[in-house]
Amino acid sequence: MAEIASSAPAGRGPKPRRKKLSTRIDMTPMVDLAFLLLTFFILTASFNKPTVMALTMPDKKGEPSDLGAKQALTLILGKDSQVHYFFGLNSAENPAKLYTTTFGSDGLRKVLLERQRQLPAPTVLIKAGQDAKYRDLVDALDEMTITDQQKYALVDLTAADRELLEKNSL
Repeated sequence: MAEIASSAPAGRGPKPRRKKLSTRIDMTPMVDLAFLLLTFFILTASFNKPTVMALTMPDKKGEPSDLGAKQALTLILGKDSQVHYFFGLNSAENPAKLYTTTFGSDGLRKVLLERQRQLPAPTVLIKAGQDAKYRDLVDALDEMTITDQQKYALVDLTAADRELLEKNSL
């Protein structure tokens, strides 16, 4: 622990002198305590587990499945975090009516929940436009998880979809 060493004067002089005291502090117990605390906190700490999203990819040998126009809800991710959507499938012969919303809780989430109420098992097709950001795609996939969508797919943007976007952006 700590020691106090005193040194007494050698002889008696005319004046009594004050004793000089020197202290020596033993740091060994404090170092032991520091290592014990460090070991305790390392062993009891829980590290953040990485969160991953389950993504099911189709079999490469499988046939593409036909999707009915009544079951589909198509989302097109645009610039400025906007989501363009239409019900059914879009084609040059039968163009769809395009609507626009945002990623807010009163935007895309409301559309997805309303479509789920109308149709018990809708299929959501997610298409990323040229101006879409990676964050928009992640937000769309998060909305699929939040609204508990059972069927959704990432699909390439078609020429008919590009024409539909150009017509409605004017």
